[in-house]
Amino acid sequence: MEPVRQVEGRAYPWGAKNIDTDIIIPAHWLKTTTREGLGKGAFETVRAEPGNVFDDPLYAGSPVLIAGDNFGCGSSREHAAWALADMGVKAVIAPSFSDIFSGNAFKNGIVPVVLSQEAVDRLVEVARTDEITVDLETMTVTTPFQDRFPFELDPFRRQCLLEGLDEIGMTLARDTAISKFESGAAEARPWIKVGAGHEGTLVESDRRT
Repeated sequence: MEPVRQVEGRAYPWGAKNIDTDIIIPAHWLKTTTREGLGKGAFETVRAEPGNVFDDPLYAGSPVLIAGDNFGCGSSREHAAWALADMGVKAVIAPSFSDIFSGNAFKNGIVPVVLSQEAVDRLVEVARTDEITVDLETMTVTTPFQDRFPFELDPFRRQCLLEGLDEIGMTLARDTAISKFESGAAEARPWIKVGAGHEGTLVESDRRT
C-alpha cells in the first residue's frame, strides 16, 4: 500500500445518498480472482444512464469522490473498495459511511472523509469547476476559494495511511520486536517446542501433569 499524505485533483461531484456496495460494484463482478479491472464495473448501473458523472470527460481519473450520507451501506464486500481503488479514487468524502465499508476503504489506502452535509454540498459545487485537496497531515479539505473543512480520523488509521502500512506491513514493521519476544519466550520456557504439527508439542499444562 502506498503512503497517502495528500490527495489533490478533480472530484466526482456526485453527492448521491444511501449508495450501497451493490451499486458500487454489482454482484456479477465478484467472481473475479484479481482486483485489477474492477474499476470497469464500478457504478455500472449508474454509468448506464446518459450524462452520468462517471463518464464525463471533465472528471475522468478523478482521485476524489464526493458522495452523500450512508455511503457504502449494504453487503460487506471488499470488492467495493477494490473497484474504487482500481478506478483511481484515493479519497471519498461523505456525511457518513457504513462502518464495514470505512474499514475496507482504509485497508485499501482510500481515505474516508466525514464532513457535514453543508460542507459536502459546498464541495460538490466547487468540484464542478475546480480541484479540491484532502490533506492528511493538516486533516483538512481545502479549495482554491479559501474553503477549509477540518475532519477527524482515527489516529491509528491516519498513521497507517501516512506510512502506507496495511496489516501485513504493520506486522513486518514489528519483525524485530516479534523475533525478540519469541527468543525470550524460548529461553524462559524451553519445554515449549513448536513443531510442524500439533502432535508431540508439549505445552505448559502438560508439564504440570
